[in-house]
Amino acid sequence: MNLDPKPITPPSRDRILAQLDSVEPWDVIVIGGGATGLGTAVDAAARGYRTLLVEAEDFAKGTSSKATKLVHGGVRYLAQGNISLVREALHERGLLARNAPHVVWPLGFVVPAYNLLDRPFYGIGLKMYDMLAGRLNLQSSRLLSRRATLAEAPTLAPSVGGHALRGSVRYFDGQFDDARLAVSLMRTLFDLGGLALNYLRVTGLSQSKGRIDGVTVRDRLNAAELMLRARCVINATGVWVDEVRHMEDRKAPVMVAPSQGVHLTLPRDFLPGNRAVLIPKTDDGRVLFVVPWNGHTIVGTTDTARTDLPLEPDAAREDIDFILATAGRYLNRQPTRADVTSVWSGLRPLVKATGVGNTKSLSREHTILVSNGGLITVTGGKWTTYRRMAQDVMETVLREQMLPHTPCKTQNLRLHGAGGMMPARETPTSTDAYYGVDLPALRALPGADRMLVAASGLTEAHVRYAARCELARSVEDVLARRNRALFLDSRAALQAAPEVARILAEELHRDESWQTKTLQSFAITAAQYQLD
Repeated sequence: MNLDPKPITPPSRDRILAQLDSVEPWDVIVIGGGATGLGTAVDAAARGYRTLLVEAEDFAKGTSSKATKLVHGGVRYLAQGNISLVREALHERGLLARNAPHVVWPLGFVVPAYNLLDRPFYGIGLKMYDMLAGRLNLQSSRLLSRRATLAEAPTLAPSVGGHALRGSVRYFDGQFDDARLAVSLMRTLFDLGGLALNYLRVTGLSQSKGRIDGVTVRDRLNAAELMLRARCVINATGVWVDEVRHMEDRKAPVMVAPSQGVHLTLPRDFLPGNRAVLIPKTDDGRVLFVVPWNGHTIVGTTDTARTDLPLEPDAAREDIDFILATAGRYLNRQPTRADVTSVWSGLRPLVKATGVGNTKSLSREHTILVSNGGLITVTGGKWTTYRRMAQDVMETVLREQMLPHTPCKTQNLRLHGAGGMMPARETPTSTDAYYGVDLPALRALPGADRMLVAASGLTEAHVRYAARCELARSVEDVLARRNRALFLDSRAALQAAPEVARILAEELHRDESWQTKTLQSFAITAAQYQLD
């Protein structure tokens, strides 16, 4: 079935709040506006259920805006022999490239070989990767000579550790803009008749006869409190799922072991062209990606266990130094701290395993729990498999007989903005491509030719569109997630912030006091994206 909902513009925040305050219970309330929560809400609404999503911060504010920007099967999971996980992820990668061609595109990766057996070893493994993708494969892998390798990735080091570059294997995975995909999912939920609201924090769970039957929420923008009833409540808050679980049962065992991943943004000249580099084994046993993205170069990621859950985790100095040192070993030019234009950290919700102390060995496959009171909790996984995770959550809801059975309809559901676009075949030349068929509407707004941040392509019209059509309510919403200026060049984003605040205030009918507050808040956040 090819579901093609009619695109709509989300109503005003006041109208959304008015629609929430209804005596009729929702079929589904999803807590959490990241990849899993948005995907689950879209799945539920596509099945015809009356669906509401609530997010305490902004959509994709946490982990879901801080990925390596890859839609991938997981090469390192293939090396670990986890064939079923790789096959599922590659299938989902293919579906996402087909259903969201405006935010997902193929990206070629060069895997350099510096030892005699590297090239045949990686070549065989990546041919298996192609085979597991089946008919949804993006492009076939191939062996490259030394000359061809340097033509594809001219900034690769000619030798590493005394071993000369012998060639490489080139394979293809998907690349995307994670926060823009989140916005597309939010818009899709509205297209399907559901509702979503950011800055609406869940403060408690309500129960009747021992069963969860709703949530209490506080609107963080006006302090209003509401009681919302639902036949099914789904906890999809990522690394923070235990906080919600403890609202029902303070003694519930902790199920998430958070792991921190750090990424650095460097200028484009560290990796010119449109090919990425995969360093298959670093000193800590992980792979390292050097990826072109939005006219810049992203390098990451680390994997460090944490016991706390900050919304904006600081990047540790040792992680930054490790990334710079490792990248410098494989590039012909050593990046330094002075080259870094932005740094960001995200927390992965790894499913806790008894007796396992190293987060790299924990599962990234998703886990779904049903509490005694009927709270559905989902965590783990990754962006690539968000749709499958959502399907599994809703199938769990149906097995628990919380709602009447309706089949999943998201395999062929084209997301908001995709329209009739064909799957992308190459990297987009402009970030405006992320708007898909909505781009003419954006460019019709005032200020379409007035650039605010050249590094990210942000114009005045983008700010107006974010406020009118994408539920942006702060300077950070615009500069971090509706546009990616903060992730690309944090200082340029900070310089543009006052004008973004002025335009937002005009759109949202706010005063100078509001402008001052949103600028102060953004300055605190932006400081964490800059190196000392």
